[in-house]
Amino acid sequence: MSKKQSKTPRGQYRVVVHNDDHNTFDHVINCLIDVCGHNLFQAEQCAIIVHSHKYCSVFVDSYTECELVHDYLDELGLTVTLEKFKK
Repeated sequence: MSKKQSKTPRGQYRVVVHNDDHNTFDHVINCLIDVCGHNLFQAEQCAIIVHSHKYCSVFVDSYTECELVHDYLDELGLTVTLEKFKK
């Protein structure tokens, strides 16, 4: 298999948290601090953006790292997607 045919998606990816009706601000903030490594200010700002704009990109990295973060946040009950990052 050539490098161009690698099974691992290449490039940057992002984890996006979407607004929902069942998670509190505190829960979202705590998840972003614990899983994404945000500080309190970053986590609060992301929670506000999710609430007001319906979604917010919270983590950008390789596919493998984003998949782990996505899965942890999903297990904690957040509504999340994993997307190819477009600059």
